[in-house]
Amino acid sequence: MSRILFLLLAAMTVFAADDPWAKVRDPKTGAELRIYKKGSTQPVLAKMDQLTDENLIVVVKAEQIAIARDRIDRVEYRPVRPRVTSETKTTTTDPDTTPGPPGHGSATPGTSTSTTYGVGSRPDFEVIYRRPTPPPKK
Repeated sequence: MSRILFLLLAAMTVFAADDPWAKVRDPKTGAELRIYKKGSTQPVLAKMDQLTDENLIVVVKAEQIAIARDRIDRVEYRPVRPRVTSETKTTTTDPDTTPGPPGHGSATPGTSTSTTYGVGSRPDFEVIYRRPTPPPKK
């Protein structure tokens, strides 16, 4: 009976483990990526294309390249958020009920609308994959 319980707990642990490589699937095609390769200090700036179990396929300067999973130390992506924001305000003024001179304009309500545009900064890169550390050698 204890063996069955042990196997059941082991199976639950395996299913509960989160595969860090699966998070690389989250960004949509065209999202900005920064990929750090093993032994390289400069990241590769690319656009997301596809992800397989063995490779990350990206577009760098209109060229599609595949980077092997075992050569990647870290992957970061920049979340897609709208940079240009707009805010529209509409104000309504009540009519002036005090009598004016004869022949002077009518007392009708007025409406005014204004739109303001703002350009925000680009969001920072966020880490979505980091190579798991290997177990210590015995």
